[in-house]
Order: sequence, then structure tokens, then C-alpha cells
Amino acid sequence: MPALFIDTERLRDLNSGLGQVCLHLGSELIRQQPADGSFRLTFGVPKGQTGLFGDQVSYHTTGWVDRIVSKPYDVWHALHQDAHLPPANPLSGKKAKIVLTVHDLNFLDRPDYSDAKKRRKLAQLQQKINRAAVVTAISEYTAGVVRQHLTLRPDQRLKVIYNGLNQRPANTSAPDFSPPFGEQLGNTPFFLFLGVVHPKKNCHVLLPLLQAFPDYKLVIAGDDSHDYAQHIREQAQKIGVAGQLLMTGPISEDTKWWLYEHCEAFLFPSLTEGFGLPVIEAMSLGKPVFLSNRTSLPEIGGFEAVFWENFEPDYMVETFRQGMMAYYDDTLKADRLRWQAKRFSWEKAARAYWEVYKGLIG
Repeated sequence: MPALFIDTERLRDLNSGLGQVCLHLGSELIRQQPADGSFRLTFGVPKGQTGLFGDQVSYHTTGWVDRIVSKPYDVWHALHQDAHLPPANPLSGKKAKIVLTVHDLNFLDRPDYSDAKKRRKLAQLQQKINRAAVVTAISEYTAGVVRQHLTLRPDQRLKVIYNGLNQRPANTSAPDFSPPFGEQLGNTPFFLFLGVVHPKKNCHVLLPLLQAFPDYKLVIAGDDSHDYAQHIREQAQKIGVAGQLLMTGPISEDTKWWLYEHCEAFLFPSLTEGFGLPVIEAMSLGKPVFLSNRTSLPEIGGFEAVFWENFEPDYMVETFRQGMMAYYDDTLKADRLRWQAKRFSWEKAARAYWEVYKGLIG
């Protein structure tokens, strides 16, 4: 029976994008596993997550690398490019065929990284790609960056498998549900940004929108431990919109979906994205989305998103104003946004990965 190992160690941060990928893709892979029991599945999980995917699969908890060097696996799937790979020469003598999923090469665009550090990270990723039987990318954009900066063998497959849409928990639509900061919001309408608060997310360019729309608030939801978060607060104070800004810090899944459901619009001026899960999550509820036209976002947002081509304040405000007018004038716009989001599903992703696994075994 072929043995398949799936590294879901990033479940340690369940509210992160990678944590959600591990959770939803892992669950769907189990749902679609061959009914004849022809594969034995083992998940690498952090401590405390054993049993998360049910009792029909095996588990190895954090620290599993040291304990399974002698265990033979036919296929090893590293769900992100920074994951550990199995030993190159396992004690079992049997080398697994590796599937390596690349989410992005965003480090190449980081101004705080030296050229030497970027070269070092590229070299580390190249070593992993050299060992992979199949490399997958989560968008055509990411695949293009891989081809541009890394070397693939002539016999090596690079396959695009999109991330899927995370489904909204049922309890977020309960009439009595309220986020922890509900009193701070009150009944004030708000715009939403969701993601790690980091310079690459470019959140500060949204502040002039609050000057143009003084009756609205801007909710920035996500990990705000980076110094950039304080920069945003200082900028908001400087231009007189601090009272309209609410930075929540990390939030739960329930709160996340409540924010999507109740926001007036989703704003995402990110500079570097391998995919952009929050974009399709907001679109799945029919919300208008305004994105930068950088990296993978035009590919994911499609024709239904509105794109900022630059971040000059007057241009951003006018583009937003025109986009909102068009949204409310078009009675079918919300439905088309939902259909765009439905292009991406974990069912499709898992089906594509099972084809990869079976192809390697076959």
C-alpha cells in the first residue's frame, strides 16, 4: 500500500493563510482519498493537533522529522516552500518522491532584505526544487516567478493548482453574534482590510479614503506586531483620521467572516501576493473588492474586482468612488463576484493533488 505523508505543520498558526490552507486542503484530501484504501495517509501536525483530521489517518507531531527517518514513504508533500523535507538518505533506504508547493517568492521584493540574503534564500529553495519530483504553484503568477528565478529539470513538472475558497462558519450569521470590538464599531459603516500588517501589504495608502469619507471607519484586522502598525497609527493621527481607524490585531475565524459580511467594501492594496485568500473570501459574500494591480491579484480578482494602478491619494479616492457607484448601479454585480470566488475550491485543489500523487505512484 503506497504511503503518503502530508506536512501540515503550519496548523500551529491556524488563523494564518498557511494554517487555513493546511486545514482545508488536508480535510478535502481525506474526503477524496481512494475508496479502496489504496493509500496510507500520515499527517505531520504540531503538538496538540493529533486527531484533527479524524481517526482514519496516522499522525506525527512536532519533532516528527527525527522520529520518522527510518519510516518509508512513497510520496511526501511539503505544503509550502519553507517546510522541512525528509532526509535525503533515510535510514529505511527508501526515498520518497517529493511534491513541493510554492506559494510565493515575496522575499525578492522586500527592501529590508539584502541582495546576499535574497540569493541565499533562492539557493535554499533551489536545493528543495532539485529534490522535488513535482513542483506546484498556487497561481500562474507564482509559476512564472519560479520559472524566472529558479531552474527546473527537463523532466520536472511545474503544475498550477489554485488554493480554494474557505467556507464561512454557520454561527457567524447568527443574529446575536458580535465581534469583541463591536462596541468600538457601533453602527458606523466601515471598510475592511484583512491580513498581516506589514509594509508589503501597503495599508497606509488607505488612510486618505477616510478623509474623503468622514462618516466611515477603516478596520485593519490581522497581526499588528510589526513596527509598520505603529507607523499607520502615527500617519492616521497626522492627517486627522485616527478616530476613524480601528486596528483589531489577530482575530478568530468567526470574527473574520462577520467583518466580511458587514463591511461596505474590502480594500487590499497589497504589493506582493502569491494568491490572496482574503480576496476570494470577501468576493464569496458579494462584497465589492478594490485591489492593487500587482503580482497575482489581477489573476485572482478577475474582471469583477476594481484595481488601483497607483497609490496617489486623489486617484485612489476617485477610483473607489466610481467603483462603488458602479457596484450599486449593477444589480447583478454581487452575483458575479460570488461566481468569481467559486472558481476556486478546495475540492478542485484536492482532486488535482490526488492526480499528482497517483501519477507519481503509477
